Amino acid sequence: MNRYEAEFIKSIVRDVACKLGNKTLHVAKHPVGIYSRVQGIISLLKGAKPDVGMVGIHGIAGIGKTTIAKAVFNKLYFGFEGSSFLSDVKEISDKPNGLVELQERLLHDILKPYVWKVSNVYEGMNLIKERLHRKKILVVFDDVDKREQLEALMGERCWFGAGSIIIVVTKNKDLLTEVGVDGMYHAQELDRNQSQQLFRLHAFRETHPAKDYEELSEKVVDYCKGLPLALQILGSHLFTRDKAEWAISIAHWQNTPHDDIQGKLRVSFDALNVDTSEIFLDIACFFVGRDKEYVADIVGARYDCHPEVAFRTLIGRSLITIDTENQNRLSMHDILRKMGREIIRQRSRNHPGNCSRIWLPKDAYNVHSKEMGTDAVEGLALDVQESFSTKSFTKMRRLKLLQINGAHLVGSYSLLPKELIWLCWFQCPLKSLPSDFHLNDLVILDMQNSNVRELWKGTKILNKLKILNLSYSEYLAKTPNFRGLSSLERLILAGCRSLVEVHQSIGTLKSLVLLNLEVCDSLKTLPESMGNLKSLQTLNVAWCSQLEKLPESLGDIESLTELFTKGTAIKQLPPSARYLKKLTKLSFGGYNKVFYSHDLPSKSWFSIFSSWLSPQSCSSSIDMLPASFTSFSLLKELDLSYSGLSEATSSIDLGSLSFLENLNLSGQEFFNLPSSISRLSKLQFLTVERCSNLLSISELPSSLLFLSIYDCTSIERVTAPLQHERLPLLNVKGCRNLIEIQGMECAGNNWSILNLNGCNNLSENYKMSLIQGLCKGKHYDICLAGGELPEWFGHRGEGSSLSFHFSVPDGNKLQGLLLWVVSASTDEATRETPFLLFDMCVATFKNKSNGIELFETMAAVTFDRTIKKHSWIQHIPLIGLEESLQGVEELELNVRISLYDVRKCRVEKCGVHLIMEKNKADSDQEIDIHALGSDDQLLESSLIRDLQKWKITSCTKFG
Repeated sequence: MNRYEAEFIKSIVRDVACKLGNKTLHVAKHPVGIYSRVQGIISLLKGAKPDVGMVGIHGIAGIGKTTIAKAVFNKLYFGFEGSSFLSDVKEISDKPNGLVELQERLLHDILKPYVWKVSNVYEGMNLIKERLHRKKILVVFDDVDKREQLEALMGERCWFGAGSIIIVVTKNKDLLTEVGVDGMYHAQELDRNQSQQLFRLHAFRETHPAKDYEELSEKVVDYCKGLPLALQILGSHLFTRDKAEWAISIAHWQNTPHDDIQGKLRVSFDALNVDTSEIFLDIACFFVGRDKEYVADIVGARYDCHPEVAFRTLIGRSLITIDTENQNRLSMHDILRKMGREIIRQRSRNHPGNCSRIWLPKDAYNVHSKEMGTDAVEGLALDVQESFSTKSFTKMRRLKLLQINGAHLVGSYSLLPKELIWLCWFQCPLKSLPSDFHLNDLVILDMQNSNVRELWKGTKILNKLKILNLSYSEYLAKTPNFRGLSSLERLILAGCRSLVEVHQSIGTLKSLVLLNLEVCDSLKTLPESMGNLKSLQTLNVAWCSQLEKLPESLGDIESLTELFTKGTAIKQLPPSARYLKKLTKLSFGGYNKVFYSHDLPSKSWFSIFSSWLSPQSCSSSIDMLPASFTSFSLLKELDLSYSGLSEATSSIDLGSLSFLENLNLSGQEFFNLPSSISRLSKLQFLTVERCSNLLSISELPSSLLFLSIYDCTSIERVTAPLQHERLPLLNVKGCRNLIEIQGMECAGNNWSILNLNGCNNLSENYKMSLIQGLCKGKHYDICLAGGELPEWFGHRGEGSSLSFHFSVPDGNKLQGLLLWVVSASTDEATRETPFLLFDMCVATFKNKSNGIELFETMAAVTFDRTIKKHSWIQHIPLIGLEESLQGVEELELNVRISLYDVRKCRVEKCGVHLIMEKNKADSDQEIDIHALGSDDQLLESSLIRDLQKWKITSCTKFG
C-alpha cells in the first residue's frame, strides 16, 4: 500500500467516523405536534438561498423552539458532510472564554475525530473560516441572543461550503432581521387537542385523563394556553397527586406562576432595558386588549423611549403581540401576564400599598378604603361600584395611571394626583365633572358608558389631552367647549344617542385626526367650523339617522382619507366634497331593510351626488357622474350598498378608480352591473348581495378574489373570470333562478370555494359537471344536504369517532384518505337556530397506541337550518406525511363541529377510505379505490355515483 492509498483510506475512515458519530438528538419524551412544525421549517428551507441557506426560529420561552430545531436536525443531518447542534449559546457565551468553547465545539463536531484547542475568539474565527469553507454542513445555533455570538461562530455565510444550512434559534425576532435570515418561523402555541394530549401524557402517563379528573385537567389546559413548557411542568407536578392537591395547586397558579415556568420566562424580561421592562409591566397590569395607538400615547407621556421602539422590542422577544385583525389590540400570553404581575408583587411582598401597580380588586379596595397608598404607587385599578373619598389619593402623589370603573369619588377633586396621565372611568355616575377637576398632565380621559350630561361647564385647560372617549354615554346632550384641548387627536362619541349639538369650537382642534360620531341618532347638523380640522383623517357619522347634511366646508378637510356616512338622512353631499382628493375609504348608502325595521325615506344614489359632481349645469345627469370618481382616484374601499342605484344610473363610470380593492353594491335596483367594473384592475372583493333585479354578471376583472351575489333572486347567469389564477370564494347562495356559472365547470379553473345552497334552478347535472372537475384535484371538500356513508367505504363508524387498522399492502403506496362525515340536527334545533353561513368541522387523526396526534384537517362547512342532515366529504393527500405514519398500526379519528350552539347538531357517522397507488414495473400508476384492493373501479366514478343521490350545497378545491 503506497502513501496515497493510505491517506485515501484514512480519509474514508474519518468520513465514516464522522457520519457514525452524529447520533440523533433526543427531541422530547412526548413529541406532540412536532411533525407539522418540522414541515414548516422544511418549507422555509426550500425558499432559502441555494449557496448557504439560513433560517430562524423565534418565539416565547418555553414554546418549543429548541425541540423543533432538534427534530429538524435529526431529519436533515445525514445529508451533509458534517453537522453541529450548538445548544445554550447564550449561557455558554456569557462564561469566561465561552465563545472560544463554542468555537471548539463547532470545529470538533464538523471535523471529528480531531480535538481542537483555540487560544482566543479571533483565532477561532480564522480556523472556522479556513477549515469549513469547502464543507457542506448543517449547523444549528440554539438560544442566540446577540449578534456578536453569531459573528464569532459564522462571520459570513461564505465561511461554510455551498449547500450548507444554518438554523438560528432565538427569543429575539429582531436579531434574525439583523443577520438577514432567508426566512423566519414563528413557533406558535399548541392547539387545544395537542395541549390536552401533552398535559395528559405528563399528568397521567396516558392520553386519557383519570376518572373524575376531566374537569380539573381542562382547567390546567385552559391556564397553560398551549405553552408546551407549562403543560409539561404542571402535568409532571400533578402526577400521582389527589384531587384536593390538584385544586389547591390550580388556585395558587391563577395568581402565581410555577417557579420553574417563571424562571424560564423571566429570561426574556431580564434582557430588556429599564424603560421597556416598565412598559411591559404596565401592559401586563392595565393594557392587555387595548389598541396600540391608545397605549402608545401613554407610553410616550410616561417614558423617554419612543413607543414604537419599545413595542418592536417586546414583539421581537415574543413578550407581546399585536392583533392586526382586531383593531391592533395588544395581547400577551396569560402566563406572561401573570409573570409580570408576580414580578411587581415580589418587589413589595405583603405590603400592597408599596406596590408600583395595584390591579387585584381586593388589594385595590384595601389600599383605597384604608388609605394605605404611598408614593410608590404609580398605577391603580379600582373596579368597584362604591363611593370613595378623594382624600385616599393624597399619599399617592406619583400616581399616573388610574382606572376607577363604576366608582363614585366624593370630596374635592383637587386632591387627585396632579401627575395623572391616564384616567379610565367607565360608568362614571357624575352628570358633569366638577369645577375643581384640574389634571394638566392628563393624556387620556376615557369615560365610556358614563352618566355625563355635560362633561364640564365652560372651558377646561387640558393642553396635553390626546384622547377623549365618551362613547355610549347615552345622556350626553352636547359636547364640551373644546378650547383648551389643543393637543386632542381622537374624539370618540359613538353611541351617544342623546347628542344633539357638537360645539362650534371643535374647529380649534388643529391636531384632531379621528372624529367618531357613529350611531349618534339624535344629531341633525354639524358645525361649519369643522372645515378648519386640517389634520382630520377619519370622519365617521354612520347610522346618524337624523343627520341630513354635512358641513359645506367639508372639502376644506384636505387630509381626510376615510369618510363613513352609511345609514344617514343625507340627501346631498356638499359641492366642496369633490376636493377630498386623499379619500381611500368611502361608505355611503341607506339601511338594509332586511335587518332594520325603522325604514328611512328612499333616496337615489344619483340625487346624493348630483349637486356636486360637476360645477356646470348638465343636460344629462349621467354625464356628471364620471367626474366624481376622477376626484376620488385614490379610493381603495367604496361601499354604496342600499343607496338606491337603479338601472338609470348603472352606467356610471367607475373605471377611474384604479386603486379600488373592495366594492360593495348590495341592495341596488339595477338589472345589470356597471360595465366599467371590468376595468378595475386591482379589485379583489366584490359584494353584490340582495340585488333582486340583477339578471346576470359578466366581464369581471381578473384580479377578483371574492365574489358574493347572495340572495340575488333574479340572476340567471354568472361568468367567472377564467383567466384568473384563483377565485377563492364564490357565494351564490339563495340565487334560486341561477341556471349557469359559465367557466366554473372547467377542470383547469382554480376556484376554491363555491356555495351553492338554495340554487334550486341549477341542475344537478350541471353541479355534477363541477364535481367532475373538482374530483381531479389533489385536495378538495364537498358539502351535501343529506347524505349517507357509501357501502364501498373501507372503514365506517357510528358517532364522532372511529378506530381502524392502518396497513399498506406490499407493492402499494398510500396516496391519500377520503373522509366522509354525516351530521344531523338534534331535537333542540329549530328553524330559528342561528347557524352561521360557514361553521368549522374539524377531523383529528391520532396514533391509537400512544394517543399522539398525527395530523388535523378542517373545513368551512355550509349548514342550512332547514335541512335535517348534512355531509362533509374531504379528499386528503398524504404527501409529506409518510414519515409520521411509519410504524403506525391503528389510527383513531375524532370529529367535532364548532357551531354557534353545539347542542343543536351532532356527528352521526364518520368514515375513512384509504386510497392506494399500485407500483407497476412499467411505472404506470393506478389508483386503487378499495382499501382491500378487491375492486378496480376508479375513485372518481364511485364517488360521483354516490354524490348524485344528494343535493350539493358547496364545494372547495385546494390547488
